[in-house]
Formats: sequence, structure tokens, C-alpha cells
Amino acid sequence: MTRDCEMKTPFIQKLLYVVTDCSPGNHKKTLFMVGETGNNDYTSALFQGRPVEELKHKLMPRIVQSIMDAVRKVISIGAERIIVPGQFPLGCFPVYLTEFPSNSTTAYNKHKCLIALNDLAEAHNNYLQHAISTLQTQKPNTKIVYGDYYNAFEWLLNNAPHLGTRSLLSLRNQSTLKACCGTGGKYNLNSTQRCGSPSVPVCPDPDRHISWDGVHLTQKANRLIATWLVADFLPMIDCKK
Repeated sequence: MTRDCEMKTPFIQKLLYVVTDCSPGNHKKTLFMVGETGNNDYTSALFQGRPVEELKHKLMPRIVQSIMDAVRKVISIGAERIIVPGQFPLGCFPVYLTEFPSNSTTAYNKHKCLIALNDLAEAHNNYLQHAISTLQTQKPNTKIVYGDYYNAFEWLLNNAPHLGTRSLLSLRNQSTLKACCGTGGKYNLNSTQRCGSPSVPVCPDPDRHISWDGVHLTQKANRLIATWLVADFLPMIDCKK
């Protein structure tokens, strides 16, 4: 980044790795992605034992407000195409499934994900989409598009056993909720022996798993989800403009 860039637009310095000219007009053809934001906030609160309903009413508005403040800043430096991602279904990730198990079968959906945590993610996404819609009305010349991480992940779960060719290995249904890198327990995850620790094994076939370490997705899962997302939002961002 040039010194001139740092002086003129300090906010953009936090968003871009390489900028040659920071004048607002040069951002018109750039696609900005703001997020996904809030996951660490929800995780921290959940691990502190705070109830889901409290997070919906007290924490969620603050998180979404912060996201929209960032979007407004991006618009202020000339951005005209912005993707604002929502949350993944939190209740489908091994880290939450391990930390918040339930003895009740009604606590889980058809994919064996925790319903309460998925409801939290959906509530966040609905709140965020409403905020995006409001800002879009105020900024008609800017394309502000919601990135539907939730449904992209749902698509992956629904189709995991069938995604594959000879050159692209299929995801095994029994591996969808297990971490590839980890050890112990139903979801191959131990909070005291996380991925990267000595003696923690890595599965021999990461491409057959959705979760890498219980928190992050495998490269295969990320690639498939990215393909779904690009197909979803591409028609909405006016690339030919």
C-alpha cells in the first residue's frame, strides 16, 4: 500500500491488502465483502453460559449495528458493490455440538444439528437482512447484497453424500458433523486437545469432511460453499456495470 493511500484513507487500509490508488472513483468496480462478523461474539457469550434468548435481545442488535456501520464506511469511500455475509448454522459445527450436548432428541434437527443454536443464527440473519434492506433503500445507487452462508451450508449438508466425481471425492454422510483434525468424542473433538496440539491426528481424507478442526471448514467444503454463494449473488451485483 502506498504512503499516500495510508494518509488519505486509513479505514481502507484495514480492508485491502494491496491498493495502488485510493481515490473513491477507483472502488466502483471493486467487490467488497464485509464479514462474516459476529461469530466470535456469539461464541464467547455462549461459552460464558449466557442464554440464547438473551443474546438475541441484547447482543444481536449491537453486532448487526457494528456490521452496518462498517458497510456505511465502505460506501463512504466509494464502494458500489458490497456483499454482507450472514451466519452459518452454528448448531451444525462440532465445537458447539461438543460443548452443548443434549439428552433430548427434540433438541436436534434432521441433520443432528442443535436447533437452538441454528435458531440463533437464523435470527441474526433475519435481523441483518432487514438492516441491509433499510440501508439499500437509503443508498439506491449501491448494490448491497446479503451473502447467504446459512443456506449454502444447508445445501452442502443436504447434498454431501452425492457431491463428487472421479476427480472430486464425495463427502461421506457419516463425516458431515465430525472434525477431520481432532481426537475423541462423538464429533472427534476434545477441548483440551485441539487440532495442532502434539499427538492430535489428522484424518487421511480431509476432502471427505466438512469440518477441518471443529471450528473451520475444510478446503473442499469452503470451495463447494463458495461455488454456491457466487452463483447465488452474482446476478444481483451488476458485474457488467
